[in-house]
Amino acid sequence: MQIPRLINSYRPYWAKRFGTAPVLPMSRAEMDALGWDSCDIILVTGDAYIDHPSFGMALVGRLLEAQGFRVGILSQPDWQSADPFRSLGRPNLYFGITAGNMDSMVNRYTADRKIRSDDAYTPNAEAGKRPDRAVLVYAQRCREAFPDVPLVIGSIEASLRRIAHYDYWSDKVRRSVLVDSKADILLYGNAERALVELTHRVARGEKVSEITDIRGTAFLRKSIPEGWQELASTNLDRPGKVDTHIDPYEMKMGAGSGCETEGKTGTAAILPEGVNPIQIVRKPKADRTRQVVRLPAYEEVARDSVLYAHASRVLHLEANPGNARALIQRHGDREVWLNPPPIPLTTKEMDYVYDLPYARKPHPVYRNARIPAWEMIRFSVNIMRGCFGGCTFCSITEHEGRIIQSRSEESILHEIEEIRDKVEGFTGVISDLGGPTANMYRMACKSEAIEHACRKLSCVYPGICENLNTDHSALIQLYRKARSIKGVKKILVGSGLRYDLAVTSPEYVKELVQHHVGGYLKIAPEHSEDNVLSKMMKPGMGAYDRFKEMFERFSKEAGKEQYLIPYFIAAHPGTTDDDMLNLALWLKKNGFKLDQVQTFTPTPMAMATAMYHSGKNPLRKVTDSSEEVPIPKAGGVRRLHKAFIRYHDPNNWPILREALKKMGRADLIGPGKKHLVPAWQPVAVVQPGAGRDFAMRSTHKKTTGSVRRGR
Repeated sequence: MQIPRLINSYRPYWAKRFGTAPVLPMSRAEMDALGWDSCDIILVTGDAYIDHPSFGMALVGRLLEAQGFRVGILSQPDWQSADPFRSLGRPNLYFGITAGNMDSMVNRYTADRKIRSDDAYTPNAEAGKRPDRAVLVYAQRCREAFPDVPLVIGSIEASLRRIAHYDYWSDKVRRSVLVDSKADILLYGNAERALVELTHRVARGEKVSEITDIRGTAFLRKSIPEGWQELASTNLDRPGKVDTHIDPYEMKMGAGSGCETEGKTGTAAILPEGVNPIQIVRKPKADRTRQVVRLPAYEEVARDSVLYAHASRVLHLEANPGNARALIQRHGDREVWLNPPPIPLTTKEMDYVYDLPYARKPHPVYRNARIPAWEMIRFSVNIMRGCFGGCTFCSITEHEGRIIQSRSEESILHEIEEIRDKVEGFTGVISDLGGPTANMYRMACKSEAIEHACRKLSCVYPGICENLNTDHSALIQLYRKARSIKGVKKILVGSGLRYDLAVTSPEYVKELVQHHVGGYLKIAPEHSEDNVLSKMMKPGMGAYDRFKEMFERFSKEAGKEQYLIPYFIAAHPGTTDDDMLNLALWLKKNGFKLDQVQTFTPTPMAMATAMYHSGKNPLRKVTDSSEEVPIPKAGGVRRLHKAFIRYHDPNNWPILREALKKMGRADLIGPGKKHLVPAWQPVAVVQPGAGRDFAMRSTHKKTTGSVRRGR
C-alpha cells in the first residue's frame, strides 16, 4: 500500500492571510465582514449548519479553511429555483455538494415508505427542508446557477450510490449518482485526503475533469487507458467452491518422507553428484495497482438481480485499501471508474482534523431554534472512525471502511476540556465517548502485512479473527483519564457496544458498567435465531448471554440497579415468520417489552439490500442456483414481523392471533404465562375528564369502539 502525503503537509493557499472565520459565512454580508470578495469553495448541504466536527459540512469547511481556502456554506437552500444557489456568488474553484449527515431518503421516509413528520437536522425539527435525492437536485441547481463551475459531490448519500444501486423507494435499480447528477467527480468514504489533494490541484490550475489518479474518487471516462489490465468480475468470483491451488514446488515430495524443498524448509534437496538443479523462473505477480475489475454494466444489473448481487459482492471484496483494485461499470456509452478506497488517516491526521477551531455551536442565524441533532451530540466526543464488524444491513463499513482510525488520547481529552469551557449549558456530563462503535478504539490487525492482504468481509464474524488485537487497555485508560478531568462529573458511553469484543476483556466490562452507564445500556443483538444472524453477520446469542452475566454481576458489585435494553430488527432478509415467533418467545421469556422496533430498510450498496433485491446470499458466490434467501417484502409480512417484537402491544394482538392460527400455534393464545397473546381484546374507552383507558372484551364476541394506534 502506497504511503500517502499527510493532509497537513500542504503549503497553504494564498487566501490563508484572511485568517480564521468565527463561523463560515452563509451570506454576502458575512463575506463582506470577513473582507472576502468571493468564495473559493461553496459547500451545499441539506443540514442546518452547525460548526462542530460531528457535522460533515463543518468538518470539511474547517479543513479547507485550514488549507488556506475561503469556504462558504449554503445550508438547506430553497431548491425550487437556482437563485438561492447564486447568493454567495460564483465560487472560484468548485461547488462541494452533499445531502448532509444522513441520506435524504432515509431522513425523510420511514421503513414503510411513509413521510416523517420531522427532521432532526433542521431548526425546530421542521420537515421538508431538503429535497428527495438531494445530491441530484442540488447538483442540477448549481449547474443552472453557474454552468461552468465544477461540481464535486460527496457525503454518505453519494458514497453509497457510486455504482448502479437498488433504490428501495422506487423499487428499481438506479444508475450511479455520478451519471444522474452530471457531476465532475465523486468523493466517497471519509474523504479528507482526497478532498485536500483535489482542492490544491484545482487551485494550481488543473481541471477537475482531468484529475483521475486520486484514491477514493469516482469519475466518468470513455474507455480504459493504456497500460491497464481489465479483469471481468465474473472470472474473479466464479461459482462453486474454489480450492487453493497446490504449488508443486512447495509440497512434500512423499507421504511420511519428510522431504521438502529448500524454499519451504531451508534445506536443499539431495541430488546426484554433478547434477545441477534447474532454475525455475516464476511469472511475476500481476501489478494490482494497474488492474481494473469490470463489474456487470448498469443495464445488466438492472435486468438481472443475480448479476446485481454478484456486483455487490465484488464491490465489497474490493474494499480493503491494502489490496483493492479499481472498478469500472459501463452506463450506456460511458464508464463509471472507481479508484481504490482512500488510505485511512493516521492518528496525527485525525488529531489535526478534530483540533481545528470549531465554534461548537449552530450558526447565529438560527438564534434560539432547537436542532435535535445538535442537542443529541453537543456534549459528545468522537474518538474513532470505521468499523470492522461488517454487519450486512449497516452502511458504516461501506462508507467509513473496516480499518479503525483513532485519535490520540491527548486530542480527545483536550476536546472534553473545550466542551467544559466553551459549550453553553454544560453541566459536567459527557453524553458519549465513542464513534461508530463504542469499543473499537485503537483496535487493529496484529500484522500490517496480513491486514493489507485480507479479503474478509468482517473481522468478527463468524468469530473474532485470531489476527485481531482486541486489547481494551487503551480505552480503559482513556475512560479513567477523561472522568478525572476537573469539572467533569460523569462520562457516559452512548455509542453502540460490540459486546462480543467486550466479553474478551472483563476488566473493560467492569469499567464500563461501574462508571459509564447511566442506568440503561443499549446494545443490539438484532435477532435471536442463528439463521437470521448469519445473514446479518452478527454473533450468536451466546455472546449476549455472556455479556449480560458480566453486566449484571458488575452492576451488583457496584450496588447499582442497571438494565440492558436490546435492539432488534424486524423483517431482515433471511427471516421467516417462525424466526420472528421464536424471537417474540425469547423476549417474553426474558421479560422484555420493547417500545422501539427497527424494521429493515434496504439502503443502497448494503449487502442485505442485495439479498432483499435478489433473494440470493452475496456472502457466498452468487449464481442462478446458489443459496436462496427468504425475503419478507410484502407490507403485511413486514407489519407482522414488527408486531412479533411488540407482542405486548394490544394493537398487535389481532394480527398475531391470526398469524399464530395459520402457523398452527394457536396453543400460544390464552391467559397464561406460557401464552404469547391473550384471547381477549381491549377496547379504548374515553371517559369525561379522564385519560384513555382500556375495557376488556372477548375476541369471541364482536368488538366495537376504537383501538389506540400503536407507535
